[in-house]
Amino acid sequence: MTASATEEIVTAGFVVIGDEILSGRTKDKNIGTLADFLTEIGIDLCEVRIVPDIEERIVEAVNALRPRYTYVFTSGGIGPTHDDITADAIARAFGVGIDFDPRAIAILEAFYPAGGMTDARKRMTRIPDGAELIENSVSKAPGFRIGNVHVMAGVPAIMQAMLEAIRPTLTTGPRLQSRALDADLPESRIATALREIQSAHPGVMIGSYPRSKDGRFSTQVVVRARDTALLDAAARDVETAIAAASAS
Repeated sequence: MTASATEEIVTAGFVVIGDEILSGRTKDKNIGTLADFLTEIGIDLCEVRIVPDIEERIVEAVNALRPRYTYVFTSGGIGPTHDDITADAIARAFGVGIDFDPRAIAILEAFYPAGGMTDARKRMTRIPDGAELIENSVSKAPGFRIGNVHVMAGVPAIMQAMLEAIRPTLTTGPRLQSRALDADLPESRIATALREIQSAHPGVMIGSYPRSKDGRFSTQVVVRARDTALLDAAARDVETAIAAASAS
């Protein structure tokens, strides 16, 4: 499977799996990593769901997102323990069988010393029927791809390695460009102008992000667009609005 580029917008959804994320015991880092990765290559991350280690909830989330977006990514739940149930849930979502995969077994047997392939480690070789493996250069236990769903580890370093492994296989769209403009003003002073600029520039997204330091409020305005000319025009209008509000 090789990469291709398109002028169409390419979209993605993300399912983060794990009780430890919902309880706060583990602080998720993968959402930001995936968002940065996809933005860089021209794929829009449109939705993120965080679900517990419950098979029905994983199946529900994956089946809701996979017809909606070009790609779906998951993180978590493909390790060696009893609560790592993602592979079974994905097999159920696609209505296929699941078994120990000889390709995955060969990878782990080559990695672990003789006798090191325990039952727990062998559990990580259970792959849904028809899935392609995703290389794991860190700990070797592979992720997998089935349909438009990419199933990856929850450990941030491993997930990042898996993302690099699949990078060449992903269809990419036009990249979203952005420009940040700082206003030494509270958000309320420019809110009306930003709303008018947004209405005047279809195809441009404008976000405002208030900040506070030493009791003084300021705002960063971020303008996003795929078309450079549209981006430049909207950014100029935002600069004019900031200057006008600052002078008043």
